[in-house]
Amino acid sequence: MKFAEDQYIDKEQLNAIFKDIVKYSPSKLCGMLGNALIVPVYTHLLLPEQYGLYSLSIAFLSFLCIIFSDWVGLSGLRFFRSFQLADELPKYLSMLVSILTFNICAMFLIAFLFRHEFYDFFNIQPKYFFCILVLIIPVAIRALLFQLLRAQLKSVSFTFSTILNQIMTMGLSVLIIKFFNLGALSLLLGMGISITLTDLLLIYQSGILRYFRKPNLSWNILLPMFQYGVPIAATSLSAWVINQSNKFIMNSISGFKEVGLVGVAYGLTLPLLMTIFSIITVAVVPRIFNMFEDKIDVRPIITRFTGYFLVVSIPLITVVSIYAYDFVSMLSSPKFQDAYRLIPYFSFGCFFMALSDYTTLPYHLANKTYIDFILKLISGVVGIAANIILIPKMGLEGAGIATLGANFVYFFLSVIIRIRGLEFHCPFRAILRMGISFVPMVLLYYQFKNIAFVPALIQMILLLGVFYFVYWILSRTILKRPAL
Repeated sequence: MKFAEDQYIDKEQLNAIFKDIVKYSPSKLCGMLGNALIVPVYTHLLLPEQYGLYSLSIAFLSFLCIIFSDWVGLSGLRFFRSFQLADELPKYLSMLVSILTFNICAMFLIAFLFRHEFYDFFNIQPKYFFCILVLIIPVAIRALLFQLLRAQLKSVSFTFSTILNQIMTMGLSVLIIKFFNLGALSLLLGMGISITLTDLLLIYQSGILRYFRKPNLSWNILLPMFQYGVPIAATSLSAWVINQSNKFIMNSISGFKEVGLVGVAYGLTLPLLMTIFSIITVAVVPRIFNMFEDKIDVRPIITRFTGYFLVVSIPLITVVSIYAYDFVSMLSSPKFQDAYRLIPYFSFGCFFMALSDYTTLPYHLANKTYIDFILKLISGVVGIAANIILIPKMGLEGAGIATLGANFVYFFLSVIIRIRGLEFHCPFRAILRMGISFVPMVLLYYQFKNIAFVPALIQMILLLGVFYFVYWILSRTILKRPAL
């Protein structure tokens, strides 16, 4: 019996995906560069306590976005094609904007009524709390419009806006720090101004004003959106618990300085690595949704691109983990050097989290996102318990082990719980090629241990170069992929 990766894949669809990847790549590569620059720039400008406060503020912002805004944009991406085919885009997009507006208003009301509880639970000062509440407005609009550009397959517009937003955010934040000396608040103000300007550009690029009409609320449209979107919000909240709750637990135990170290390790792994990994998913997922709506078997495509993801991710995180000390030295201030202890745990945690995007995709296609929520909820509970138990005993390493363990539990559960007709198939041929390619890479690494004068960065590049060269040779010879 043939595996899914050997089954027929429409060449036109495959070529279209690769073209989208090429178009999206500049935005992701620029994002990777921006994320690589943010940590060294911000850590040199801020004290550890201020950087820890900034990390907590961003974590709290993402918490609010998950509950009140992000799932609306994802619903817009998931159902865009079906409403486009039904010629009901104006009604659909108007309802999306209405739901987002209602959610933001509800957020402000809840935040006002329970502001003191928020201060105490998240250990955040009132001025930062207010700043984050205001910041969520442009962030929510950006999230919706970015997903709309993806649904419209406007990859060039997406790329340009992403790059511009990245440059403006860093530039404005640095200027505000230099001229006004507001500490962590400077970074939030820079983000707010930059994202607001980007929103104006996105409104023009997406053409959403053309579609906007007075919303005619219909349960036939609202119910599927809520059935799909609310579990996504709950799932994302569980992911937040897995990857960011450690900052708040660490703060309650050790204070803002230790949170700063967690923030640096987080900033050098999840935003950086996930930006690289998403070069594939940002292009593949909209196409897969469209293919599924057009009654095309998407399993071969999912398996094929899961293999590509493994080839991109595993060598990279392996090298980053091996050279964790040098990696942190290159990309942060010496004040934060101890963050290297978290890098291997967070890197492999990112790997399992990103790999789960492929193994959980059938839940989204089948509109059974509640399964994804249950799996993520279980993993989140595991993460919280592990953080509470391990951080007091092991410090930074405890936070790292808890994060890695929770992400692995999520991935493992998503592999064993399947949807009939959308079963995940392992890309065995890609894994076999990778296993062989690691042999010369490992041999070269042990040679480098005896050569002290080769800089760590050069070693990292050469190790990756050897791996991918051998992999390329194998993919063109004895382990060549079958023709489409």
